[in-house]
Amino acid sequence: MSRAIDRDSQRFKKIVRGKIRGDLKKYVTQGEMLGRKGRETVSIPVPNIQIPHFRHGKKGSGGVGQGEGEDGQPIGRGGRPGDGDGPGTAGNEPGRHIREVEVSLEELAEMLGEALELPNIEPKGRDEISATKDRYNSVRRTGPDSLRHVKRTYKRALKRSIAAGEFDPKNPVVIPVRDDEEYRSWTTRPEPQANAAVIYMMDVSGSMTEEQKGIVRTEAFWIDTWLKKQYGGLQRRYIVHDAVAHEVDEDTFYRTRESGGTRISSAYAACEKIIARDFPPSEWNVYAFQFSDGDNWGEDNADCLAKLTDDILPDCNLFCYGQVESPYGSGDYLRELRRVEGEHDRLILSEIENREAIFDSIKDFLGTGR
Repeated sequence: MSRAIDRDSQRFKKIVRGKIRGDLKKYVTQGEMLGRKGRETVSIPVPNIQIPHFRHGKKGSGGVGQGEGEDGQPIGRGGRPGDGDGPGTAGNEPGRHIREVEVSLEELAEMLGEALELPNIEPKGRDEISATKDRYNSVRRTGPDSLRHVKRTYKRALKRSIAAGEFDPKNPVVIPVRDDEEYRSWTTRPEPQANAAVIYMMDVSGSMTEEQKGIVRTEAFWIDTWLKKQYGGLQRRYIVHDAVAHEVDEDTFYRTRESGGTRISSAYAACEKIIARDFPPSEWNVYAFQFSDGDNWGEDNADCLAKLTDDILPDCNLFCYGQVESPYGSGDYLRELRRVEGEHDRLILSEIENREAIFDSIKDFLGTGR
């Protein structure tokens, strides 16, 4: 029988998750999660529920609508220390608190998919790699004690005892012997497992401000959250580039602070190398996400388009380019990609003007279901 407090706890969790679903766009665009990951969970701050209560004032201090003050002045904001927000001397009144509610990444992915109406991804071509898995689906007469099948062993012992006339219903003691013992056994079966590789490329040149880089990191996190729900064997690679590209780990990708000129072709060369080295397209679903402010060395655009259309697009399920608006970037590269967009259905382009545009950009990229 469930306790009342358990039912109340479950009801509270449902209310909280409903609140998160309703405000998901705000959490996505503003990054109001307290932590990105922590053993497959993120903590989302939810305003604490305050129970109304009465507080007695000093004797003779008057009542509501009495005493000094102006019409419309908020009650309780009389300027005493500790009454309001902001700097001042230490007070003795409780402040406003934040309650952290842990939500699994899988739950967040489901919320994101529902909010954006994202279709489940349909893997392409030979997208499955066989993995082996042991299943306990049979029994045998020998094995280690840790795998002894207790129920079957005692059942055999009971049958033997009855057949031999040794069983006494008034004293139903059954002692198994060695011949009664049975053990759980397994068979090893190959199981197809859909595998995907995600390659993130981010421009960290001088024209990309910290705000633009923050937008990229936020969007990459949510894309990653959705793809991990779709694929059990998700592998990720990270590339940062200015005039030169570097393959980095996840922590460096989310924290790096660099500057310099821009050659996007260097990122494409690194991406091509990673695909050839780690992810044969016949066995992997490859997704590439590139983020930049569109500022590129003028002579480099032709090399970029050649590498992209000839070497990278044929190997990818999707190639997504997100252009983040920057006060310093020219934005020319998006116009170059627009010229070839109609010829390649795997190429998806998105303009990200600010944080509010992250939500729609994710739908642009993942709404195709590829």
